[in-house]
Amino acid sequence: MKAILLIFSLILISTFSLNAQTVMNIYQSDGTLLQIPLNNIDSITYTITNPGNLATISTSPISAIGETYAVSGGTITNDGGTLITQRGVCYSTSPSPTTASATIISGSGIGVFSSNLNGLTPNTTYYVRAYAINSAGTAYGNEVIFSTTSGIVTMPGAGVTFDGYTYSTIVLGNGQEWMAENLRTTSYANGDPIPNVIDGTQWSNLTTGAWAHYNNDNLLENTYGKLYNCHVVADFRNVCPTGWHVPYDSEWNTLINYLDPNANGGNQPNTAGGKMKSTGTQLWQFPNLDATNEIGFSALPGGQRWEDGAFDLLGSMGCWWSNTLEEGGVYWYRNIAHDNGGAYRSNAGPKVGNSIRCLKN
Repeated sequence: MKAILLIFSLILISTFSLNAQTVMNIYQSDGTLLQIPLNNIDSITYTITNPGNLATISTSPISAIGETYAVSGGTITNDGGTLITQRGVCYSTSPSPTTASATIISGSGIGVFSSNLNGLTPNTTYYVRAYAINSAGTAYGNEVIFSTTSGIVTMPGAGVTFDGYTYSTIVLGNGQEWMAENLRTTSYANGDPIPNVIDGTQWSNLTTGAWAHYNNDNLLENTYGKLYNCHVVADFRNVCPTGWHVPYDSEWNTLINYLDPNANGGNQPNTAGGKMKSTGTQLWQFPNLDATNEIGFSALPGGQRWEDGAFDLLGSMGCWWSNTLEEGGVYWYRNIAHDNGGAYRSNAGPKVGNSIRCLKN
């Protein structure tokens, strides 16, 4: 039926006779008048035979992704010939979301629009499509996929200079600021020297602080720093810069649990080590599983020096002291290996040589 312009008016044709009645006047688009007595009308319907086409719409790239939020939107370049009555985005954890899924309404009409997605689940993959509704139906834009963050926040720190070397640092969302490199100092914070002990027998007999390069090779220092026995860690003169310290076991727990809430400080299988490890297999042995270094900790496999003075584990494991003494005269430390993504809690006597990362007070 051809679309018509309906202008309804009800007029009362009054005469001084009994046959007066109400008549509907319909003014048609061709200028003619159609008059129908109301008592002859059963119902009134109209049909639009040309509703137009679906709108042309694209989905905007996802921006400002966070733990529980993201920003999307869309661009409508053609309304299809009829008014856009509603526009927005729909999203789901399954592909091809529709307006039956979660929906953010962002007004009407053509043009560019933005939509804020809130209340999302951390560390979750979402599928998003922009949509536009007109009289022809609902048009969808291209599908965009993104994942919310795990809740881990990190930024570069100001760095710290100690014993002639400037260390890069990272600041985590939990407030901790860590060195992003292994310590390489040859002195305590008060300037007293720490001896370099090369001989294995001498190392095994030490009751005071000492350091060594892995395999006594000073060419490895720029990459891995130094290995220190735990007598250095326990020394009141402080091996870290003023305002910094060797982290306690509880502070390592805070870091590990921040990266993986199920880690129990490294006593349970966890994913924290992968988020701390430098990537690739140039320095780490294959396969360097799950390494993302997403917090910029840049953990490297600097190995260890045993109590008898022997060196081991370069390329396969990194080990870092804590300043917490356990029963039996052993100290806690954390280790990260090439063949899994965890960061784990171990202990050793004070003659063992491990790397050190300092934590800001």
